[in-house]
Amino acid sequence: MASNIRIRNLYHMLSYAYQSLHEIDKLHVSAEDFDNVHNFFAAILIQGTSSQIKRGLHRDYIPQEETLSGLRGQIQISNSVKQQSMTQKKLICAFDEFTVDSYHNQVLKCTLSLLLRKGSVRELNRKSLRKLLLYFGDVSDVDPISIRWNALRYQRNSIAYKTLLEICRFVIEGLLLTTEAGEYHLPGWIQDEAMHRLYERFVLEYYKRRHPEFSPKAAHIDWNLSEPAEITYLSTMKSDITLNGNNKTLIIDTKYYGKSMQHHSLYDSTTFISGNLYQIFSYVKNCDRGGSGNVAGVLLYAKTDEMVTPDNTFNMGGNPISLKTLDFDNEWTEITMQLESLCDWLRE
Repeated sequence: MASNIRIRNLYHMLSYAYQSLHEIDKLHVSAEDFDNVHNFFAAILIQGTSSQIKRGLHRDYIPQEETLSGLRGQIQISNSVKQQSMTQKKLICAFDEFTVDSYHNQVLKCTLSLLLRKGSVRELNRKSLRKLLLYFGDVSDVDPISIRWNALRYQRNSIAYKTLLEICRFVIEGLLLTTEAGEYHLPGWIQDEAMHRLYERFVLEYYKRRHPEFSPKAAHIDWNLSEPAEITYLSTMKSDITLNGNNKTLIIDTKYYGKSMQHHSLYDSTTFISGNLYQIFSYVKNCDRGGSGNVAGVLLYAKTDEMVTPDNTFNMGGNPISLKTLDFDNEWTEITMQLESLCDWLRE
C-alpha cells in the first residue's frame, strides 16, 4: 500500500477526477479536520444527499406486475389464465410505477447504510446519516457487491446524481471488503486498485483543466513497424496521459503500487521495476517513429514508505525517460508544483 494521503489532498484528487464534485453545495472540506476516510466520505455524501433531498429524490418508472381487481396498464392474459386469477375476478396487470425506488436511490441508500453500520464515523455524522436514511424508507436494499454500475443512466432529471453516485462507487469499490463468512467491513484505508484508478484519472484531469494547450488525453500508440504486418496478436499500447506541445510529445504512465522499487533478496540489491521501464521505453520508441528525440516518457509513482523512491532522468537511445515520485503527504502546492515541472520539457 502506498504511503498515507492527506484527507485534504484526497479531496483535491477527487475534485479533479470528478469535476462536478465542487457543485455539492457549501462543502468546505478544508475547514474540518477529518480523522479518517469514513468521516470524509460521510461528510461529502451527507452534504450532497441533503441538497438532493431538498430538490427532491429521483423518481423513475419501474416495471411492476400485480394481481388486481381493476384494470391498470397492460393485461397479462397468459399469466392470468395460468394462475386462474379470473376465477377470483382479478387480472394480472403489468404497468410502470413512478416511484422513488429507483436504482439510483438504491445505490445511494446502500452506501449511506454501509458508512453508518460498518464505518468509523463520528457520532455527529452518524446522526445525520440516520436522519437521511429516513427519506429512503420506500427504497429497496441492494447488495453492494451486486451493484451494476454500468446500468446507471443519467438523464435531465437525474444528472444531479452523477457526482453522488461516482463517490458511492469509489467508496464501495475502494473500501468494501468481505470476510470468509460473507460479511462486509470497511477498512480504514482505500485499496490500492481503486486508488490507482483515481490517481490515473486525477493526473489526466489535472492537465486537462490546467493545460488544455497541451491537448491532454489517454492516447493509443501504434507499433512502429517497418512494413505492413499482421497485428492481430500484438498487444494494444495506450498511455495514461499524453501531452503535446512545441512539436514534442510527453507520455506519462502513472503507478500506484505498494512498492515502487524491486528488491532482490538473493543479491541484496534494489533496482527500478524493470517491467515498468520496458513499458515506458516501448511507448516512447514506438511513438517516436522518426527517431527525432522529441518524445519523452515519465513513470510517475505515488510515494510509498520505502527508503528509496524513484527520482531519476535518463537519456535512453536519444529520448528522455524519467522516473518521478509524487508524495501525497506533502502540501497540495508542492504536489501541483511537481506536476507543473513535468511540463517544462514541452515548453523548452
